Amino acid sequence: MPNYYATSYFDGADFASVLVKTREGRPIKIEPNPAANELGKTSARVQAGVLSLYDNDKVKQPALNGKDETFDKVDDYVLKALADAQAAGKKIVLLSHSYPSPTFKKLFAEFKAKYPTAELVTYDAVPHASALDAAEEVFGQRVLPVYDLSTTELVVSFQADFLGDYNGGSLETSYAVAKKPGANMLRHIQVESNMSLTGANADERIRLKPSATYKLLAEVYNGLNGISVSGDAAKIVKELQEKGNKAVVFAEGSKAAYVLAHLINQKLGSNAFTGRANLLKEFNGARYNEFLSWMNAGQVGVLISNNVNPIYSSNKGEDFKKLLAKVPHLVAVVDKKNEMYQAAKVVIPVAHWLESWADLTPQSGVYSLMQPTITKVFKPRQIEESLLVWINGKNSENNNYYNYLKASAASFLGGVSFNKALYNGINGAVAQEVATTEEGAEAEAPVVRKGGNLSYAGGNAAQALADLGAFKASDLELVLYTNTAVGDGTQANNPWLQELPDPITRLSWDNYLTISPKDAEKFGIENTLNARMQLDGSRVNLAVNGVTLKDVPVFIQPGQADGTVGLALGYGKKDSGKVAETGVNAYPLFDGYNLAVANAKIEKVSGMHEFAGMQLQNTLMGRYDIAKEVPLETFLNVKFDDRTIVNGQPKGWNIPLEYHTLTDSTPAGKISLWDEFDDTDGPHFNLSIDLNSCTGCGACIIACQAENNVPVVGKEEIRMSRDMYWLRIDRYYSAKEKITTKEQLDRGLDVPGVYDILIDPAENPDVIFQPVMCQHCNHAPCETVCPVAATSHGKQGQNQMAYNRCIGTRYCANNCPYKVRRFNWFTYNLNDKFDYNMNNDLGRMVLNPDVVVRTRGVMEKCSMCIQMTQATILEAKKEGRTIKDGEFQTACSKACSTGAMTFGDMNDKSSKVRELYNSDRRYTLLEEIGTKPNVFYHTKVRNRKEK
Repeated sequence: MPNYYATSYFDGADFASVLVKTREGRPIKIEPNPAANELGKTSARVQAGVLSLYDNDKVKQPALNGKDETFDKVDDYVLKALADAQAAGKKIVLLSHSYPSPTFKKLFAEFKAKYPTAELVTYDAVPHASALDAAEEVFGQRVLPVYDLSTTELVVSFQADFLGDYNGGSLETSYAVAKKPGANMLRHIQVESNMSLTGANADERIRLKPSATYKLLAEVYNGLNGISVSGDAAKIVKELQEKGNKAVVFAEGSKAAYVLAHLINQKLGSNAFTGRANLLKEFNGARYNEFLSWMNAGQVGVLISNNVNPIYSSNKGEDFKKLLAKVPHLVAVVDKKNEMYQAAKVVIPVAHWLESWADLTPQSGVYSLMQPTITKVFKPRQIEESLLVWINGKNSENNNYYNYLKASAASFLGGVSFNKALYNGINGAVAQEVATTEEGAEAEAPVVRKGGNLSYAGGNAAQALADLGAFKASDLELVLYTNTAVGDGTQANNPWLQELPDPITRLSWDNYLTISPKDAEKFGIENTLNARMQLDGSRVNLAVNGVTLKDVPVFIQPGQADGTVGLALGYGKKDSGKVAETGVNAYPLFDGYNLAVANAKIEKVSGMHEFAGMQLQNTLMGRYDIAKEVPLETFLNVKFDDRTIVNGQPKGWNIPLEYHTLTDSTPAGKISLWDEFDDTDGPHFNLSIDLNSCTGCGACIIACQAENNVPVVGKEEIRMSRDMYWLRIDRYYSAKEKITTKEQLDRGLDVPGVYDILIDPAENPDVIFQPVMCQHCNHAPCETVCPVAATSHGKQGQNQMAYNRCIGTRYCANNCPYKVRRFNWFTYNLNDKFDYNMNNDLGRMVLNPDVVVRTRGVMEKCSMCIQMTQATILEAKKEGRTIKDGEFQTACSKACSTGAMTFGDMNDKSSKVRELYNSDRRYTLLEEIGTKPNVFYHTKVRNRKEK
C-alpha cells in the first residue's frame, strides 16, 4: 500500500501544497492537498514535478574547476574564497530565485553576521517586476494581491492570463465557482492580443494590440471617473458600474496598467480583493541593477548562484556572461550542466524539492512545510545545508538543517507542534478545519480562513495614464507569454511537459510565433497539411530592438489580434538535457518588466517547420451536439426539452438527436441487442464532466499519465498521430458562420461555400474545451468486435482491457466512435528510440506498480483508474465501514482544480454524481447511436450580452 506525505511543491517558479504518494520509498505521484484549499490545487507543471526528480541529465555530484570532487574539498575551497573576499572587502553575493522561506532568510542573516559583506539578491526569469512595483505604489508593499472570484459577477481582464501564470496563479478554482450557471453567473470579458487560456474561456473577447489595450484601459478608468467615453470603453464602463463591488478588473503589462487596475478595483469596492498578499515573488529591479553595477566595478569577490541562470533567461545574457569574468569565484548551485555550470569554479548539485527540508510563506498568514519523501538520489545539497557549513565550519554538530528548521519553525507555528504541522503540510489562513493527508485519515488543521492586511494606500493615476500613453503603437507588436506546460523553462527538460499539447494550438514539442490569419496572408505565411496529413509551417526571422531570432516557426492562430505576434518563453535551453533544447529562446526579447514589445519585424525565410499537432480539425463542422453550449438568457428562460418548433428547430437547448432505421421506428439510441444485467449490486461508476468548469489546463492529462504509466512517444510519433494519451482535451473554435442542422440539410454540404463556412474558424472565435476519454459504454461497440475477448464489460460499469489476451487486431479502435483507444506500436520502455524516462533504471522509478506497463502490439485505453477504485473498496472492507461519497476518485477527477470532473457511484442515491446525472444540462456524447456511456457531460453556458 502507498504512503502519503504532505509537503510543499516549490521550484522557484510554482508553489502548491501537495500530498506525495510513495511506493517502496519512491515518490510516484503528486496529489492535491485538500487542507490548503486553492493553494493545494495542482497544475500540469506541479503534477509533472515528480518526473523531474528522476531526471538522468541532472548534475549528480559536486565539482571543482571542471572536475568531479567531494564536498569536503569543495567546502575547503569555498571557505577560503569567502574568507579572502571578506578580508579584501569584496562583496559576497547570494543570487537566488524568489524564495519566501522565513528560515532561509533567518539563516542568511546569520551568514551575513559571519560575513558582513554578504548580500542577498533576487533574480527571477519572469520576475513580475511591474506588478510588484505597482503594488508597492498602491498598497505600500512589494507583494501580489490575492483575489477570490467566487462571488464575483463581472471580471474584465486586460491582457491578464489569470487562469494561467498571472499574479502567481490559483484563481481557477474560485473562477469555476462563479461560473456556475444561474442568474448571478460570472460574466467574463477579455481584452487581449494572443489567444490565451483565459481568453479562450471568456464569454466575450476583444482582440486588440497591446497599445490599443492600454488605451482602452485608460479610457475605462476615465469613464469610471466621469469623463465621456465611447465604443467598447463605454460598454465596459456601464457594465462595471452596474455590477459595482461584484466586479473586478485585472491588467498585465506595464506598471501603469497594474496601477490603473488596482485603482479601478478600489473605486468599485471590489469584493474580489481579499486583502491577503501573495508572497511568492520578491524581485526588485533596482536591487538587481545595483548588483550588476557591483559586478561591473569588480566589487564582487564570491558569487553564489542558487539555481538561476541569467545567461539563458536574461535579455542581456551575453553581457551577464562577460560580467562573470570579473568575479573571481562563482559557486553555482545548479541542476543541469548549463551555462552557469560551465562558468563556475565550484558546482554544487541542487536538491530537488522532493529531497529537501524547507518552510515557505506563500501567502500572508500561511506557513507551509516541505519535507523529503526519498533519500537523496545522487549527491545534491540544498542551499541551506551549504550555508550552515560555511557559517559553522565543515564538522560542526550544528550543520543539520532539519534540526535548524525544526527550531526555527516553532516561532511561526503559534503553539502547533512541528510534527502536526508537518503532517498537515500547511498551517494558517487558508487551512481547512479538516484536512485529509492520506487515504482515509483525517487531520485537524489549526487555523481557519481569515482576511489579510493589504489595503489601498496610494497610486498616481495621472502618472499611470501618462505612462500608458507613452507606449506608442507600431505596425507589429510582440506579446511574450508563458504557457501551461513549460512555463518559464524551469522544467523544460521534463518530457511529460514537452509532449503535453498546448490547450489552444494543440501543438507539442515546440514554441512558435503565433500570427493572425490576416497577417499570415500579408506576410505570405502558410500552415499546410502534407500528404501524410501532418502539419507544416513557414519560418521567419524575428527582429525586436536590434535582437534577431532566426528560423522561428509560425503558427496561424485564430483569435490573434491583427498587427501582433505571440511567442512563448521557456524554450531553447542549452546544455540542460536532451529535451530542454526544444524550440527557440525568446528571453533575449524580454526586458523583464513588460511582456509586450513594440516595433517587431518579421521576414519570411525558406524552408518549412514540422509541427507535432494532436488535433488538426478546428471546428465542430456543424455537429453542435458534440460540444453543446447555450446562452445564459436561453438557459434561464427556455426549458431544456421544449420541442416547440421555431424556424425549423426545437426551442429546447438540450434535445438529443435521434437516428431511425425505419420511418417512425424506435430511435437507435433506445434499441438494445443484448440482455441487460443487474448492475445495482455494488458500485456502478459514472464520470461527470462539466464543460462550464473545464478551462483546458491539462492537469488531468499529466495526472492520468503519471497514475497509469502512459509513455512519452516524442515529436516524430506525435506527427504520425500515435500519441498514447488515455485522456485528451479537444478544443473547438466557432466557425465563420453557424448554420443550423436544418439549413445544412436544406442547402447540402456539397453546395460550394457551405462546407468552408463550417470548417474554417471565425477570425475571433468562441472556444470550448471538451475532455474525452474512454466513455465506458454500457453498449460498447469495441467489445463486440474483439475476436479474443480482450475487451469486456465489468459489473461496476468499466469497459475493461485484458492486456495478455490482446493480439493487436485493432478492430476495437476502428469500431470506437470516440477514438480513445491507443495502440502500442513499440515497447516504449525497452526501445532506445524513446529515451525519455521509461527505458532507464532511474526514470522507471516513477512507474506505478499497480498498473502494468504495456508492450508492443497491445491496445490500451482509459481504465477509469480501476486500481484506485479497488483500493478504496479494499480499504473500506478492512475498516469494516461503508464508502463515503467522494472517496471514489480517478486520477483526472482528483487533479481537477475547477471541479469540472466528478466521479462516483451511481448506485449511491445521495452521491454527487447521481445528482449531476439528473441535471437539465446533462447529455452524453453521440447519444443518438445508442452506446449508453458511463461518462456524461454538462452543456456549457455562455454569459454573453445578446447583440
